Amino acid sequence: MDRFNVTYRLFADTETEASDFATAIALENTVEIPRDVVPSGYIEDVVLGKVESVETEADKTWLARISYHIDAAGAELPQLLNVMFGNASILKGVKLVEFSFNDDVRSLFPGARFGAAGLRQLIGKKSGGFVCPVIKPQGSSAEELAELCYQTALAGADIIKEDHGLSNQKNALFKDRIPLCAEAVAKANAQRRANGDSSQAIYLPNIGGHGDEVEDLAFYAKEHGAQGLLLIPGLFGFDAMQRLARNDGFGLPIMAHPSFAGPFVLSEDTGYSHGCYLGDLMRLAGADISVFPNYGGRFGFSKEQCLEIVSACKSDTGIGKAILPSPGGGMSIERLPEMYDTYGDDCVYLVGGSLLRYGAKIGDAIKQMSAALNSSA
Repeated sequence: MDRFNVTYRLFADTETEASDFATAIALENTVEIPRDVVPSGYIEDVVLGKVESVETEADKTWLARISYHIDAAGAELPQLLNVMFGNASILKGVKLVEFSFNDDVRSLFPGARFGAAGLRQLIGKKSGGFVCPVIKPQGSSAEELAELCYQTALAGADIIKEDHGLSNQKNALFKDRIPLCAEAVAKANAQRRANGDSSQAIYLPNIGGHGDEVEDLAFYAKEHGAQGLLLIPGLFGFDAMQRLARNDGFGLPIMAHPSFAGPFVLSEDTGYSHGCYLGDLMRLAGADISVFPNYGGRFGFSKEQCLEIVSACKSDTGIGKAILPSPGGGMSIERLPEMYDTYGDDCVYLVGGSLLRYGAKIGDAIKQMSAALNSSA
C-alpha cells in the first residue's frame, strides 16, 4: 500500500539514539502506545508510522524519513497535520523539514484554487511582479482607509491588501469598511478601464471577528465587492483557510499572513523549517499567496530562508498549483529592484508603512513600484 513521507531533522548524539528517536516519533504520531503492545495485522501494518530511513545530515543532526498511511489521517486536514507533527511537535530536538505526498493525499487536499497562474489571469497582468500596497494604520476611519484604497488602485496597484491589524475595531468595523473600500477599488478600476488599462486591482480585506464567524465574514466581504481576502491561519487555523479555499460558493483567492507563526519556525531544533511552514503548509491549506518577512527587514529572516520559502511556493512537486510568495516587513520602494532581482515576476511585493510618507502623492509611489517590478517596462 502506498504511504506518504515526512522528513524530520533530529538532534541526537549517535545514530542509535537518532534511530530510537525516529521510532518513538512514528509511534507518538499514530498509535501512541508502547511498541510491544501494538496489535499485529492492520494496526501494525497500516496505521503505525514506519521509519523508512535515518541518515546523517551534520554533526549530531540526522534526517529521519517516516512514512504514514492515509488511513491514519483520514479525510480532514486537522488529523493529517496531527499525524504529521502532533505530539512529536512537543518533543525537544525534532524539526519537520519536508513532506512528500502520494496520490491518496493529493486527491483529498487539492491546494490553491487560483495559484500563481490563476491570479495573474484574474488581475489581467501578463508579466512583471505584483504591486501590493498595505492599507493601514489601525485606528484610521473606514473613510480614510477607503481613500487609500482608491488612490493606490487608481495609480495601478495590482493587489490592495489590508493590514493584518485591521480586524473589527470600533474605528473601522469590518462590516463598515468593506463596502466602502470595495466601492473605492471598483471606482478606481472603472477609471483604469476608461483609460485603456486591461488589468484590475483586487481588494483583499483582513478577516476579523471570532473563529466561528470566518465563513460568514468571508461571504459578507464577497457580497460587498471584495475580490478575495487576507486570513491568518496561525490564529484561525489552517482548516478554516482550507475550507474556504475548497468552498465553490466562495471561490475567491486567499492571501495567508504569517502573524503568530514565529514559534513554529524560529527555533533551531523544534517546529518547522521556513519553507515547510510558509510554503508547503500554506499550499496544502489552499492559500493562493503566502506572506513572509523578507530578508533585511525588521524580522531577521535570512536570504537563504526566504529563498527556501519561495522554492516551496513555486515547486512543481508541491501540493496543487504553484502559489505566489509575498515578501514584506519593513520594505521600501528603494529596495524593490534588489528584491525583484531575487524573486522575479511571480511574486507579490508588499510595501506598507513607508508608502504613507508620500502623503497625497502616494499614487506616485505606486507608479514607482510598478516601474521597478515590470520587466517588460
